[in-house]
Amino acid sequence: MKILNYTLISLLTVSLISCKKDGKSNESGKDSLTAKKDSVFIPEVHKEYYGIYTGEFAGMEKVVDKMDGSEYDVNNYKKISLKINRITKDSVYGQSIVNGNQRPFRGVFNEATSSFVLDEPGNDKTDGRFEVKLKGDSLSGKWNAFNKISVKAPSKTVKLIKKEFAYNPNFMLDKDSDIVDWTNSKDFTEKYTDEETGKTESYKTTKNRVASEAIFKLNASKQKLTEKDLKNLRKLDLEIIKNSVFARHGYSFKKETYRNFFEQTDWYIPVSGNVDNDLSPMEKENVALLNRFTKYAEDKYDSFGR
Repeated sequence: MKILNYTLISLLTVSLISCKKDGKSNESGKDSLTAKKDSVFIPEVHKEYYGIYTGEFAGMEKVVDKMDGSEYDVNNYKKISLKINRITKDSVYGQSIVNGNQRPFRGVFNEATSSFVLDEPGNDKTDGRFEVKLKGDSLSGKWNAFNKISVKAPSKTVKLIKKEFAYNPNFMLDKDSDIVDWTNSKDFTEKYTDEETGKTESYKTTKNRVASEAIFKLNASKQKLTEKDLKNLRKLDLEIIKNSVFARHGYSFKKETYRNFFEQTDWYIPVSGNVDNDLSPMEKENVALLNRFTKYAEDKYDSFGR
């Protein structure tokens, strides 16, 4: 009897499996697979608008004077890139890159007005909404922070132009670039002698780091650097020569010092928050050597009027 029961159970199991293959269960599975496939292959539209739009990201910020504590407004300019990766009938996908911060966004495109509304996720204090209009190869409009008290400039203007990013080892800072580091001033105590009385007195002055002409000559993306090349350079020189490598690969700098140098050029386009894997073997060796020398280098400070 036991053998007969096992045989009947086996036959029943085979019958049920056969029914699933030939019956409604198969149709349900087929529909599910089709739905999944259709969701993956949603038709894309306006592929001609895909790409990188880079340019001005500016807003008014309050600054406190170190000397007397007074507040005043300044227009803080930054360079931003918006990468539009995908557009469908209902959605737009991409990312914003600014200040070393790379944030995804999702939004919609209005064909009638040729405008985008693009929302960053909202889980970072710097997230907000872009409302920009397309005209030819340019995007212009505004950005507003979701959390208006968490950022210095909760409202910014956006003026961008579409650019093709391409790595070029020949890119260098322009020779007429401002070579002063305005973001890292330092207080010094100086002495002077009064010509009439002959009395020596002390006074405080603020100075800034300044680079040398070496930053226009040494290219760590094209030449193998040696210790002889670097041994007499200033710390700021070494920092700029090293970060020129990352700038050529489209690195988005967190430090304002470096942004200020490379945003003076036409070729710098921030496209990524990490380009380490893009560096050539020679560039990696040069960066390591520059880091070694930077650790012990000194800076030259000078007084400048603004």
